[in-house]
Amino acid sequence: MALSKQVEESLDEVQASLRNALAFAARNERPIVNQAIADLMCSVDKLKSVDKFLDTMEEMKSEFDKNK
Repeated sequence: MALSKQVEESLDEVQASLRNALAFAARNERPIVNQAIADLMCSVDKLKSVDKFLDTMEEMKSEFDKNK
């Protein structure tokens, strides 16, 4: 089951906000803050990728089950 449009849009907004925060943090904050923001960005991206991967696997499984 794919992410709902609302969830995907919210995650896109989160990524945009985190990019903005990272741009400001890069100039003024300690490196640990920059790393933490980058980790959050990576986690959101991974979530979206894993969801797409799971959708693909479910489609493949249903195709396989049909062809049995």
